[in-house]
Amino acid sequence: MARIDWSLKGVEITACNCDWGCPCQFNALPTHGHCRASTAIEIERGHFGETKLDGLRFGGLFAWPKAIHQGDGEAQPFIDARANEAQRNALLAIMSGAETEPGATIFNVFAATLTRMHDPLFVPIDFTLDRKKRQGHFRIANVVEVHDEPIHNPVTGQEHVARVSLPNGFEYAEADFVSSRTETGKAAAIPLSWAAGHGHIAEVHWTGDGVVR
Repeated sequence: MARIDWSLKGVEITACNCDWGCPCQFNALPTHGHCRASTAIEIERGHFGETKLDGLRFGGLFAWPKAIHQGDGEAQPFIDARANEAQRNALLAIMSGAETEPGATIFNVFAATLTRMHDPLFVPIDFTLDRKKRQGHFRIANVVEVHDEPIHNPVTGQEHVARVSLPNGFEYAEADFVSSRTETGKAAAIPLSWAAGHGHIAEVHWTGDGVVR
């Protein structure tokens, strides 16, 4: 059966509780033996079938008791309050891993590891990103706030620039690795809290066939 044609092109801000660099990015076990994360995406151009998704924001909170591939994870999606019903349904379908070649995108991979999906939140999402300065921030009132900023050399205090390319990755082609601060609020179903975890900032382009490079 033919899949629904979809595409998302935009930018992503991600934070997780691992040390800088995040072992998961290299198929190693997580720093603390478990994984907790939050990510937000701002769509520059996108569609799901005939439904346009330009300008919308979405993301989620995530947690796994061990490494991601060991499963038993949970997620709480959040979607831009500006999205209409068709756009909400489209983004939820994409996040569920539907209409995607198996293993081709981060949504499809994560979906296979989740055993609990909390009710989605339809909320205003503040999102700012400066790629040149490697600084990103997103906030949802009473839910989550994430700050990504450059890693600093502990001796000189100078900014440490780290850029990683994953030619066969299912999330991005290339990302700037940074430091993240994350805190959740009372409306979050998944508590997150760290002051200097891993973060990455990337331009992303996904379709049902995977990452466009």
